[in-house]
Amino acid sequence: MTSELTDQPLALQELEKKLDQLIDHYQAVKNENQLLRQRQQELLEEKAQLLEKSALARSRVEAMISRLKALEETI
Repeated sequence: MTSELTDQPLALQELEKKLDQLIDHYQAVKNENQLLRQRQQELLEEKAQLLEKSALARSRVEAMISRLKALEETI
């Protein structure tokens, strides 16, 4: 029985150490998750801008093609 009592503080210290490690790991994962969500939002905004630029370029190219066809018909 006395060995159980002397082992108990050691077991509590081990449990406390593991709990501290778990808390540290949780904080690291939480921070990483926040950074990943922020990066995802940035990428979504960049994608929207690229889609807008692509649509603008497509309409300009289509307009040029139409003008070229019109010039070709007049020649």
